[in-house]
Amino acid sequence: QVQLAESGGGLVQAGGSLRVSCAASGRTFSRYYMGWFRQAPGKEREFVAAITRGGENTYYTDSVKGRFTISRDNAKNTVYLQMNSLKPEDTAVYYCAADELFRGLLSKFWTSWGQGTQVTVSS
Repeated sequence: QVQLAESGGGLVQAGGSLRVSCAASGRTFSRYYMGWFRQAPGKEREFVAAITRGGENTYYTDSVKGRFTISRDNAKNTVYLQMNSLKPEDTAVYYCAADELFRGLLSKFWTSWGQGTQVTVSS
C-alpha cells in the first residue's frame, strides 16, 4: 500500500482560501487514483474530490464545485486540494485517500488513508 501524509490545514476566515497537500510514499504514485474526503464532528466521512491517475479527469461533490480544485503532481508524488471561498460548513478533518481502482465515491472503496488535517473556517 501507499503511505499518505496530509499537510496544510489550519484556521481561515469565511471567504478565504487554503491549500492542503498530501504526500505519498512507498509505491508508484501514478498507479493510484487519489481522493479527498472530509469528516465533521458527529458526521459521516464524505467524499469531496477525486482525480484520475494522470490527472485528466476530476470529480467533485456538488457542495464544493466551483470553489475547490483537486490537482496532482506525479513527479512530486503529491496531490493538492485548493479551497477557495471557504464557508463555515467546510470545517472538518480532511483526509487524503488512494486506490488503484476507481470503484466509487464512498469511503469504503478506498484502501489507503492519511491521518487527516484539520481545516477550520470561522464566520
